[in-house]
Amino acid sequence: MNADEPVDLLVVGGGINGTGIARDAAGRGLRVVLCEQDDLANHTSSASSKLIHGGLRYLEQYRFKLVRESLREREVLLRAAPHLIRPLRFILPHDRSQRPAWLIRLGLALYDRLGGRRMLPASGALDLSNDPAGEPLKPEFARAFTYADCWVDDARLVALNAVDAHERGALILTRTRCRLARRGNQLWYAELEPTLGGPLFHLRARALVNATGPWVSRFLGERLQLKAPSHVRLVKGGHIIVPALYRHPDPYILQNDDGRVVFAIPYEDTYTLIGTTDVDHDGDPAAVAITEDEIAYLCRAVSRYLRVPLTPDQVAWTYAGVRPLYDDASGDVSKVTRDYVLDLDAAAGEAPLLSVFGGKITTYRRLAEQALARLQPQLGATGSAWTAGATLPGGDLPGADLEAFLNEVRAAWPWLPQRLARRWARAYGTRVALLLGAARGLGDLGEPLGDSLYEAEVDYLRRHEWALTAEDILFRRSKLGLHVGGRTAARLDEWLARNPRSAVRPVVSSSA
Repeated sequence: MNADEPVDLLVVGGGINGTGIARDAAGRGLRVVLCEQDDLANHTSSASSKLIHGGLRYLEQYRFKLVRESLREREVLLRAAPHLIRPLRFILPHDRSQRPAWLIRLGLALYDRLGGRRMLPASGALDLSNDPAGEPLKPEFARAFTYADCWVDDARLVALNAVDAHERGALILTRTRCRLARRGNQLWYAELEPTLGGPLFHLRARALVNATGPWVSRFLGERLQLKAPSHVRLVKGGHIIVPALYRHPDPYILQNDDGRVVFAIPYEDTYTLIGTTDVDHDGDPAAVAITEDEIAYLCRAVSRYLRVPLTPDQVAWTYAGVRPLYDDASGDVSKVTRDYVLDLDAAAGEAPLLSVFGGKITTYRRLAEQALARLQPQLGATGSAWTAGATLPGGDLPGADLEAFLNEVRAAWPWLPQRLARRWARAYGTRVALLLGAARGLGDLGEPLGDSLYEAEVDYLRRHEWALTAEDILFRRSKLGLHVGGRTAARLDEWLARNPRSAVRPVVSSSA
């Protein structure tokens, strides 16, 4: 980028919405800079239930527009990233204490039809007395209903949107805080601060996007000195991870006695992921953790169905995130809308500001598309929508068939251990060739750091996906942190210390 010229768009926030908007804008030929004060997906976007779904329970709240848009996006995203996103058959156990069976069948039929389902199977019924899905459940749950949704590696989805934005010309600045921004002469003048040290630098932008998630209102007030036109309701969602509760591959959606639902999802081969809670959060969105009461709640909700109860002492790991839901004045936190609101401040003669309120990971692509539809007229730009038919980096699998692609990986690199080949195929898709380069054996992958983690993968993540720390690598770019031992984590820390790599610095002015 030419440092003497203003960029078209400064996007503040490196979560799913910010990276999605940066990707869409860069693909339309706009000059884009994205800054994120921490790592990509450092907060809310890596703390989801890992689902691309329509939101079956939102039908009860008559939020048909949100459900329809979400359902349509499932298959768009499945085609875009078949290595990261995969279909799941959800099982809804049923007994007499719940809604009538005819009502559930009607709701599922509507769920099937709203989104124009093509790739995913239709909903159905299941006799749990002779199906593996019934084995872990109490005998009173003799029947169930099934429907399809999708699973996603949420943090990697964010990283790949950033990669695609970068490869289309955007400048991605992680560990870079937008300290302030002011309007003047139809431009935004922003002051950016590297959080790991270094001089302040400045840039000019024709438009600014506030995609700071839980900080959206605070950013408007503290950094832009503007009054927030809308409000977010900060809602904490907590999850627990436990050793696998059952052997079959299907997740459950479990109706709790308080009317909420809890998911139990097979996770990382040897675990079950359970979530989520919905609790109002008043503190710092960066300082969030699940409480003992929330853990107990999730254990009770699942134990209501299980033959063998789940207890808090079985929990192997937990995580929590703050969801910035648009405050629609709903009393019950579980009924607050998951839809998004795009607020455009574009007074005549002033540089436009777009603030993103609410949203969820399933609809991020449509959110970005609508954001650009609002911004382009302000910028005099004419690029057309393009992301609906485009794959994300690594997603161009032949026939969008992950298993067929995995066989190709095994044939091309027969010396790769089977579990490593599968993990890399699912994480990197066709970009596994870029990771492997000219390697002809394990010895060419650099220093082995333990637990199938090699120098080549760490270096790839640092060079191509902005990973800097062990946490970036073990818990966001991968989920290896659940599997590796303390010795591997320590060796990774040592390797990173021996091989420092600073964040990429921008080609912009370092003076006002």
